[in-house]
Amino acid sequence: MKSWIETNTLLRVGVAFAFVYPAISAWIHPFSWIGCFPPFVLAVAGSYDMVLLHTFGIVEIGIALWILFGRDILIPSTLAAAMLFGIVVFNISQIDVLFRDIPIFIMALILAMEAYHKQQVHESQLFVGY
Repeated sequence: MKSWIETNTLLRVGVAFAFVYPAISAWIHPFSWIGCFPPFVLAVAGSYDMVLLHTFGIVEIGIALWILFGRDILIPSTLAAAMLFGIVVFNISQIDVLFRDIPIFIMALILAMEAYHKQQVHESQLFVGY
């Protein structure tokens, strides 16, 4: 049991860091990060591209904190995996940089799967008396 807790904690810290770092770095060096959005998203944002960047950063920090400190992390882990999947798919031309996001996507997916399994076990235990 202790080994699972340690592994789960390491996965949480790893995914959370991967979401917090770009959000903070985007405040310091926004022009280094604005290019990570696909052109069609930037076209929709228009002149509000920095608002988009920092709003995305706030969402990233929220997801990271939820994963790090949350009790039930199925939702934030699933959101993290979906965001990472979208980042890679919509920026596939930058795979030489984004290949690192694939293992982070897998880590988030593992967290989501563990949370789902834990939820299913808990629900099945609630109905044992029937």
